[in-house]
Amino acid sequence: MLTSPPPSRLDLSRPFHPLRIAVVTVSDTRTPEDDRSGDLLAEYIVRDGHELARRLLVKDDREAIAACLRALASEDGIDVVVTTGGTGVTGRDVTPEAFRDVCEKEIPGFGELFRWLSYATIGTATIQSRATAGLLRGTYLFALPGSPSACRDGWDLILRQQLDSRHRPCNFAELISRLRE
Repeated sequence: MLTSPPPSRLDLSRPFHPLRIAVVTVSDTRTPEDDRSGDLLAEYIVRDGHELARRLLVKDDREAIAACLRALASEDGIDVVVTTGGTGVTGRDVTPEAFRDVCEKEIPGFGELFRWLSYATIGTATIQSRATAGLLRGTYLFALPGSPSACRDGWDLILRQQLDSRHRPCNFAELISRLRE
C-alpha cells in the first residue's frame, strides 16, 4: 500500500506561475487569534510562491459559506479558494452542502485522494471527512477538514503539486485560463 504520494514531478524548464489563493476558515468557535489551520495554510501558500489573496473566517452556516464562496469566485484575480473546517458529519458541519449549492462542476477525485492519503495517518477515522472540491466561475474551490494535520496533508500531498504549473504530467494550475470556456 502506498503511504505517501509519488515524488513530485517538477519540470524545471517550465515557468512557475504564482496563483492568488484565498483561505476561508469555517468555524463557530475559532477567532483570527487562534486559527491554527488558517495560519498554516496561509504560511504554506506564501512558502510555495503563491499570493495569499484573502483570509476570512465564516460561521458554520450553509448560506454564509455559500455567499462567501460566491463573493470570492466573483473577485477578479482570485484563482483558488481553500476552506478549512465544517467537513465532518455533525449537525453544524455544512461546508460540503454549501459547496454543492454553488459548484458548477465537482472534482470528486480530490476528496477521494485526500481520504486515501489520510488513511495512512489516521486510519479508518478518515471516513468521517467529507473533503470536497469543485469549480465556480473559473475558480477552484477546495474544502479541507479543520485540523492543522489535515490541512498539512491536503496542502503538502495534493494541492502543492496540483497548483504548481511545473508539475507533470498535468496540474490544475495550467488549466486556469481554460476554465471559463
